[in-house]
Amino acid sequence: MQIEGDVRKRAVVVGGSMGGLLTALLLKRSHWHVDVFERVGSELAGRGAGIVTHGELFDVVARAGISVRPESLGVSVPGRRVFDRTGEVAGELPLEQVLTSWGRLYALLRGAFPDDHYHHGKTFVRAEEDASGVTAHFEDGTSVRADLLVGADGLFSTVRRQYLPDAEPHYVGYVAWRGLVEEAELSSATRDVLCDWFAFSLPPSEQMLGYPVAGADEAVARGQRRFNFVWYRPAAPNGALTELLTGKDGTKHQLSIPPHCIRDAVIDGMREDAETLLAPQFAEVVRHTKQPFIQAILDFETPQMALGQTRRIAIIGDAAFVARPHIGMGVTKAAADAAALTRALSDHPGDVPAAVLAFERERLPYGAAVVRRARHLGTYMQAQLLTPEDRDLAERHRSPEAVMAETAVSTGITA
Repeated sequence: MQIEGDVRKRAVVVGGSMGGLLTALLLKRSHWHVDVFERVGSELAGRGAGIVTHGELFDVVARAGISVRPESLGVSVPGRRVFDRTGEVAGELPLEQVLTSWGRLYALLRGAFPDDHYHHGKTFVRAEEDASGVTAHFEDGTSVRADLLVGADGLFSTVRRQYLPDAEPHYVGYVAWRGLVEEAELSSATRDVLCDWFAFSLPPSEQMLGYPVAGADEAVARGQRRFNFVWYRPAAPNGALTELLTGKDGTKHQLSIPPHCIRDAVIDGMREDAETLLAPQFAEVVRHTKQPFIQAILDFETPQMALGQTRRIAIIGDAAFVARPHIGMGVTKAAADAAALTRALSDHPGDVPAAVLAFERERLPYGAAVVRRARHLGTYMQAQLLTPEDRDLAERHRSPEAVMAETAVSTGITA
């Protein structure tokens, strides 16, 4: 794929989601020749999942060449509310944030990257290195030569597994039920008190949260939006989790299950629990959600972000660190990884290995700190608290005040 006379550095990015696209866009603006390889054979879809934005994310998006006002990216909320079991507001905290959807942000990034350099249906198999570069080999027989390979291929990264086969994610003892409901389907009473806020309901050892995101055609007018919810619930690995992830055909899935395979009895049980455990406003949200889905909550942290003997391979985003969603920084963390890698390459012109090692020195401690902070926030939802430190953290982070102040914010993270 080398163009005669083209002397720019070449990068192969494995994985075409948020982190991969941001890396590709930033490298392209730094005069790299970049190709993105995505295993899925069509444009990606994110099941409408919501994303909490942070200032750092907007900074990186702007550096990638995309001019967008934060308020145009999604729905702005004035702050947070906690509802008690009766539906009364038990606490309120002013905290302005913009809340968007996966699909909205992905569409912006994908639209900014040229189609002829984004390759669908390309499953990465292995990398091969030598002193002057790295070759990426794909399942269809394609081989692409580059100066740098970036693994942005998510939690179960094939790039990472080639070099760190023993580094595996860890199930932490609870799951998240997730879903979206059309705001117009909710009662006016629920819309009035719930749908303009980042809101919480806190059953014992559980947490429900939700917030508004854009509706169909990115509509953000009141009444045309959607309400996104995440409900964290304990599920023992060899009991409740197995039950939740056993599909309609009896197949026992490991850590995830396609939404359409979830058994009706499992969804019915979840809806019944919502009526008895949650604030009535959230129970109504669950009642009207047509296709909820399950996410097993995992921890993962890599011992390395610079891979291979020649250190021409870097992993970013969820391929390197996966923090529990309470911290709300998955996309922002991937964006910051992409920015740090691009900056390191600019600081070490002509020396890709030195740049990748400098990138690792900067981002490895930060990724570990994000995972550690997210563990602290989620401790009280774990099925078993094994140490005095765990019990202390559980008490510290379970109060309505702490939940409002600490969930999905970037403060409190120190490398």
